[in-house]
Amino acid sequence: PLTSHTPPRWDTAGQERFKCIASTYYRGAQAIVIVFDVNDVGSLEHTRQWLADALKENDPSNVILFLVGSKKDLSSPAQYSLMEKDALKVAQEMQAEYWAVSSLTGENVRDFFFRVAALTFESSVLAELERGSGARRIGDTVRISSKESDLYLSTPRKKPKCCQ
Repeated sequence: PLTSHTPPRWDTAGQERFKCIASTYYRGAQAIVIVFDVNDVGSLEHTRQWLADALKENDPSNVILFLVGSKKDLSSPAQYSLMEKDALKVAQEMQAEYWAVSSLTGENVRDFFFRVAALTFESSVLAELERGSGARRIGDTVRISSKESDLYLSTPRKKPKCCQ
């Protein structure tokens, strides 16, 4: 049976009052999503500091980074084009994947979250494979087996009634 999983996420909205507790939420993250307003150059400039704060609690080589421009619907195509150039430079410096979204219109929101989920899932599976443990565990770990015989262990075969 398929089960759904909602990955935990925390939004401190860059607010100073959350700064002292934000590091608690950043610790051990698989993905870091830094969001800025595409209509506010100042918010793009703050993304470097937000990332630095998040990386104090995480190994940069073990986390997937995203830089996300929000409120794209409030920007004219010409304004957005200028901001996008700057945002792409910042994303490249951060080694982050860049996305632009609009919560109002829904543009790229679903695709973005699917991308985050896919990359974090892939990262978890690869990490588990690298650990190489042969034991099976129940819970949040995905096990992949190359043994063809394992595919049918849980479903006993029944003889068809017509051939008895």
